[in-house]
Amino acid sequence: MVYEARPGKLAGKVRVPASKSHTIRALLIASFAEGRSVIHNPLHSDDAASCVRACRILGATIDTSGSSWLVEGLGGREWVAEDVIDTGNSGTTLYLTTSLAALGKRWTFFTGDHQIRRRTAANLLGALQGLGIEVVVARENGCAPYAVRGPWKGGSISIECPTSQYLSSLLIAAPLAPAGVVTDIEVPLLYERPYAEMTLKWLEDQHVAVDYTQDFGHFRISGGQTYRAFERTIPADWSSATFFLVGACLNGSSVAIEGLDLNDFQGDKAVLGMLQTMGAQVSREYFEGVPYVLIHAPQGLRGAELDLNATPDALPALAVAACYAEGQTRLVNVPQARLKETDRIAVMAAELTKLGARIEELPDGLVIEGGQLRGGEVSSHHDHRVAMSLAIAALGADSPVIIHDAEAASVTFPDFFKTLESIRR
Repeated sequence: MVYEARPGKLAGKVRVPASKSHTIRALLIASFAEGRSVIHNPLHSDDAASCVRACRILGATIDTSGSSWLVEGLGGREWVAEDVIDTGNSGTTLYLTTSLAALGKRWTFFTGDHQIRRRTAANLLGALQGLGIEVVVARENGCAPYAVRGPWKGGSISIECPTSQYLSSLLIAAPLAPAGVVTDIEVPLLYERPYAEMTLKWLEDQHVAVDYTQDFGHFRISGGQTYRAFERTIPADWSSATFFLVGACLNGSSVAIEGLDLNDFQGDKAVLGMLQTMGAQVSREYFEGVPYVLIHAPQGLRGAELDLNATPDALPALAVAACYAEGQTRLVNVPQARLKETDRIAVMAAELTKLGARIEELPDGLVIEGGQLRGGEVSSHHDHRVAMSLAIAALGADSPVIIHDAEAASVTFPDFFKTLESIRR
């Protein structure tokens, strides 16, 4: 799909999709719980569909025909994966499901699309082997396709987590290990801590016991615990909202975004404060009794140094904000952005440079000099966040931006372009 993103300003109210991170955690916990769970306002996207397929292959019964999803969980029943689990483009599904599959006594096979097959799971697979899990990897780099088989024997492991999804995977699965099995996890490196905190909050709400140190350096989980059926509404996705938060700060725009929970554990909530540091004004408003976050930057944005270690998904959108900010902006401490669907540091530098941006790549980020962008032709590199960011970049450009492979946005925000056009003036 080729999309022509046109200059203009944004004005109006929007509602962004539900949180991908919460939706996938809800699906996985519900699938291994006893009884029927109800998930209200789930994310309808390619990534969520990948997780639904994975859970069905593992034996859960999931009805996605209505506005709310119904999940009949496995409880403590024995299960055998009925097919290869193809996670599509969803790294979250791949990593979080791997450890749950490792609880089974028969092989479960994983694969994914061309991008997934380049994203290593080596640290996670090595940790699982340390817990007694059998692992077969088709290639030496630890990327899918691979297979895992239990039983989960427990013990002590150490795992570096350049993505928090490795840790979340182990935390979700370890309580379901057999009674008497204890899993000790040392974590000498952890990026994206807020998403590990989100996982712990889900476990706390399930009354699952996890002992851990305040610095998240050590976790101890006893097996023999269970998940219970639940009913829960998924909040709006701060990562998806980031594109409209940035767009609202460009070219005299002002946007009210519905459904954002200011108390949620999503890491990208921090983008709100980052944009305020750059000069944005934020308020909480109510329209017809519905709460909205209202954001604009009447004096424009100014450069700043932003640490994105906890919010790597925000790098593409904030790189666009930096292109229009006065002075220099440094996006730093985010080396894991190179390990996402694409090397987002290199890709954003290359594509924004095509539009006239002045950007220097760092090993762990970007240095961007603010100025005017021009129109041109760019590519999403099949990365949803790159596609959406480039569309936002066009708002202040001097002519349209033609985005190739724009359909990648459907991974997390299928109606992004329709929503963008609805408030572009």
